[in-house]
Parts: sequence; structure tokens; C-alpha cells
Amino acid sequence: MRPETAPFPVKLPPRGPIRVLFSCVGRRVELIEAFRRAGQRLGRTVEAWGTDRSWIAPGMHLVDRARLTPDINDPGYIDTLVGLTRRYGIHVLVPLIDSELLQLAMARQRFAEAGCTALISSPRVVAICRDKLLAYHHLLLSAIDSPATWGAPDVLRGRRLKYPLYMKPRAGSAARGHFICRDAEAVRVMARTITDPIVQEVVRGEEFTLDAYAGFDGRPRCVVPRLRLEVRSGEVSKGVVVMDRAIRAVGRRVVESLRECVGVITIQCIRSKDGRIRVIEINPRVGGGIPLAIEAGADFPYWILRELSGRSAPIGESAVRNGMYMLRYDRSVFVRRLPTVPLSRTAGGARRATRSRAKRRRR
Repeated sequence: MRPETAPFPVKLPPRGPIRVLFSCVGRRVELIEAFRRAGQRLGRTVEAWGTDRSWIAPGMHLVDRARLTPDINDPGYIDTLVGLTRRYGIHVLVPLIDSELLQLAMARQRFAEAGCTALISSPRVVAICRDKLLAYHHLLLSAIDSPATWGAPDVLRGRRLKYPLYMKPRAGSAARGHFICRDAEAVRVMARTITDPIVQEVVRGEEFTLDAYAGFDGRPRCVVPRLRLEVRSGEVSKGVVVMDRAIRAVGRRVVESLRECVGVITIQCIRSKDGRIRVIEINPRVGGGIPLAIEAGADFPYWILRELSGRSAPIGESAVRNGMYMLRYDRSVFVRRLPTVPLSRTAGGARRATRSRAKRRRR
């Protein structure tokens, strides 16, 4: 089948395990478990696969099968994922970090041709969301409120602005490289340390992350706002579901304005004391704090797998439990020795094989 005629999304087979691949799996263990539970609700087994560039990613030791891949900047990264998908019959690909999204979106039809649905929005949507300056202009043209944003060169040329200002990378993620600049000199200094920086007006207020479900037709079906109570390394560690009608409406408008969203879209906004709601970021992927929304009743993995099974999913916001909290804590994975076996082994098999070789050496 030619890539341009490959169906998207690809319908799941009626029987057998559903193989779900989490690329750049990192530590997203709660999401893996949520997909497993979703499979159980459907009366199916979800076989969780994980890829990463290193065996020190915790999720690599908690999936059913794990594979090393090249770095996402390697020219062979996509070929490796497509090859794994085709060879092992992967049905669903769930991308988890921002920096791999655009190349995955551009290869979406390649995955479809291999029989796999990549849960990724169109290349146009991803390109808009990954470029924070482009995203600001998109929101502006869509009449969606957002903090005023400029490229750092505009500010450095002497544009008169009110300080403090917020500086961050134009294509960054996980809150890395974010700084408050209190004067023009700070802008000049910090601009030399950040790759392609942008500058935003500082907005004070409560920060929310919205998990928006767009299914496979681009229509917003459910939006769950989460108030961020505590953040660690750019990811929420404590949060609470706040089913505010105005905030949900903003989330719906963002998805509608983009038109070609797929699966879950993560939107961040700030609500000021005067009630003004401004969108600060859009990430076309599953967010790190999504386990809270799932536990509250927005079962995104179940909806995704059910729709891919050719059955309509009972999607709605009425069943979401308002006021549910998530309080995260650390949990460890203990590995006696990191795997040194070929990519064709499972994560568990890798551990067993490594221990067996160590025993033979001791003998």
C-alpha cells in the first residue's frame, strides 16, 4: 500500500494482544499502567513496549518489552521506530517528549502503512505548537488570549517594554532555560545563554494544565483542567482537578482553532485574579500529569483503544470527579546490572540473560 493511501487511524485487530509502544518512555510508568487497565476494560491484553536511548530510563524495566533506539536527533531514529513497528506488529505508538513530535508527525503515514496508529497530530499542528512565537501568533489570529510575546532580537533592538519580562527558548520544553529578566541588561545577558529565545510579558495568577481529548476527528470531546499546586523539573508533582467552565471553554477553542489535533493535547494557561485566562503553551502530546485526569474519570487510554477498535467511546466531562487531588512521591526501580544484550531481547529477558552470564563467569 502506498503511504498516501494508508488508512489513518489503523483499526485494531479483533483478537490477540494490543501492542502499544511508548517512545522515549523515560519514567512514564503511570501512563503505561493506565493503558494496561484500559485493555482490561475492553477484555484485551495490552502488551506494553518501550523505547529509549538508554537502559537507565525506569520505564524500560517496567514494560513488557524494551528496545534501545538511537538519539532522536539521529537520522536513523524514525527508520528504527518504523522497523520495530513493522517487525513486531505494534498497533499504537504513543510519543512522550516534545522534541520527537515533528518528525513523528511527518512520518505518521509511514507508521500507518506498517499497521500502526501514531497518536500524533498533523505536521501543521505540531509545527505551530513547537514554535512558541508561531503559537502566539496563531492564538492571536484565533482571538484566544495569550501573553504578549516577542522574539528576543525585537527586545534587544530597544523596543520599549514594561519589566520584568519572561524569557524562554522558542522551541523548549520541561521549563528548561526559563528566566525572569528584570531589565534590558538581563535580557542581553540571558539571550546569550538560550538558543533562539523569546520574551513574554509576565502574567501572575493560578497556572492550569488542560488535558484535551480530540479523538481522531480533531473535535474537542473532553477538557479536564488541573490546577498546578507544585511543580518539579517542569512536571506537576501536586495538582487538583478544577472543572471550571470558562477554562474548559478556552481549551475547546484552542483545539477547534488548530483543527487537526489527534488524541490528547496538553494546554497550559494562567488565570489572573480578575478572571482573565491566558494560554501560555500548547503541547500536542500526552502530558506528564495526565494520570490525575485519568483517575478522575477521563479515561483517555480506554477511549483511544475503544475508538481504534471501531466502537464509539462514551466520552464526556460529566463523569469527571471535580476536586480530586494528585500527590506524587518517588518510587524506585532496582536493577542488579544494566542489560548488555541485543535489541531483540525483552527487558525482563535482558535482565535474566545478564545475570546468567555473570553466574557463568563466577563459575
